[in-house]
Amino acid sequence: MKKFTAPEAWQVTCLKAEPFSHLNQLFDLKSQSDWPTPQWLSSHANTISSQQYNTRFVADETLDFGEKYYEEIIYETHQVPTRSQNWHDLFGALIWCLFPKTKALLNALHIEEIEQFGLKQRSKKRNALTLFDECGLVLAIDDDMWRDAFKAHDWQRVFYDNKSQWPQSLKPFVFGHANYEMLTDPFIGLTGKLVCINVDAAFWQLSLAQQYIWLDTKLVELISDGLLEDNTKMSPIPLLGIPNWYEPQDLAFYQNTDYFRPKRRK
Repeated sequence: MKKFTAPEAWQVTCLKAEPFSHLNQLFDLKSQSDWPTPQWLSSHANTISSQQYNTRFVADETLDFGEKYYEEIIYETHQVPTRSQNWHDLFGALIWCLFPKTKALLNALHIEEIEQFGLKQRSKKRNALTLFDECGLVLAIDDDMWRDAFKAHDWQRVFYDNKSQWPQSLKPFVFGHANYEMLTDPFIGLTGKLVCINVDAAFWQLSLAQQYIWLDTKLVELISDGLLEDNTKMSPIPLLGIPNWYEPQDLAFYQNTDYFRPKRRK
């Protein structure tokens, strides 16, 4: 398997690929001639939601909070430490802009877990919070059969046989900023953690920004109800199988069982 290395310099070529289409539509990311600054990111913090949030992105090298942990800094100051010229932190900031309520909830839940277990002992819940934060993919679906097919690892059916159903009946929304980072140089093996959310007919009529607002609110509800108590309610999804996220996507591609792994038998 290829070892992932993010592009060293700012480049927009990789950002023109389909997985980044939402970021280009909502933030025009590919038009940036150089690394977006924390100030630029902060100016977009309320672009999606009409509700005002106090979260700001601050250059990591300018912060001095002593022994404060990353999650503690965010929780206490509403400032997100953001490393300069860093893909991981850039996409992390953009996810804050897209899912502000969910990110704030995850931050608060991390603090609760830290207060209960300390920094060194990681609970199942905190592991699940981190995994979704880094690798989560939200899939809006119009029928439970899609959720069942993903759980069954029926990859050819959902990706290849029903390619025309994307994105009319299945629409992906990246949540994990590590997913975006690795999609700058995609490799066979790239896998996210899937959360399917049922939506009604009205959802498909919303603008892209409104869809993010709706999903942000729904995720808060689901997480508050126990979605991320552990990893069991997330399932793997080979990200490059999503139609138009990679090429070639012929039948032989989906028959690669080293990547599109069948369901393990109990």
